[in-house]
Amino acid sequence: MRDLKNKLTTSGKSSTNIQSRRDKSFGYQVLGFGAGGGASPVNVDYLVLAGGAGGAGHYGGGGGAGGFRTSFPGGTKIELDAGDNNIVVGGAGAGGPGGQVGGSGNDSSAGSITSAGGGGGGVASVNGGSGGSGGGGSYQGPSYPAGAGDTPPTTPPQGNPGGLGYGAPQYTAGGGGGAGAVGTAASGGTAGPGGAGSANSISGAAVTRSGGGGGGGGGGHQPFTNSSGGSGGGGNGGTSAAVGGAALGAGGGGGSLSPSVGGANGGAGTVIIRVPSADAPGSLAVSPGTNSLATDSPTGDSIATFTVNGVLTV
Repeated sequence: MRDLKNKLTTSGKSSTNIQSRRDKSFGYQVLGFGAGGGASPVNVDYLVLAGGAGGAGHYGGGGGAGGFRTSFPGGTKIELDAGDNNIVVGGAGAGGPGGQVGGSGNDSSAGSITSAGGGGGGVASVNGGSGGSGGGGSYQGPSYPAGAGDTPPTTPPQGNPGGLGYGAPQYTAGGGGGAGAVGTAASGGTAGPGGAGSANSISGAAVTRSGGGGGGGGGGHQPFTNSSGGSGGGGNGGTSAAVGGAALGAGGGGGSLSPSVGGANGGAGTVIIRVPSADAPGSLAVSPGTNSLATDSPTGDSIATFTVNGVLTV
């Protein structure tokens, strides 16, 4: 007991040294946390484009374009953490065979931003689907409406609704909505064209993306006209080659009955991240190799383009 007491009550010098070492140790820990706690996040511009929807079969509505969200130019950037950041690229929706609806596109995301896949084209008694942009309405007309766009809602809106179909005797369908315009309603024997897409130059050159798919024409009882897809890759209605633009998030065209053509697939989405040269870290990397990393001239900004799911390392 005496030995223990002596250890606890030895000279003030020993006690002070112990306390001093504790203080210094604690101080070093705080300094280490503040100075070596990892690199700072980076603010970046983005274009997050979801997958476009498929058109419906047999005079069906055009597919809606994938949701289109961007900060470039002049919008609010997002913050990405130092280290690995997962990037999700939405795939396209499938075209509907025969009298079936078009499949919805899939969502894309980067950081805090998610864009919704396009809504599939409607057919017969099934409405056009809702999504980033909505699918075109069925040939049976306003009682089976087009799909809503900007679903879920974002600021600014990520897309537009599809156009209404037209009933007997021509049986023509509406166009899918695009990022820049509403899908057009069918009128008499003319199916509705797809809504226009939106142009953006985040990649260094102006590219128009996210056009809606054109509506398909009727069943041979009356003359009819298929419609064109919207600018930005939208597929034409009633054409076997009516496929939404690859990596443009466009909607596929609706099919026709005579001749018998099924609805076309939409186009896959893409994600583009632009890191300002003043804020770029010492190194950036993208994976897998299908994705790409480039330097813009003359700004020196780093531009990472994702066409498949991958990782951006900051």
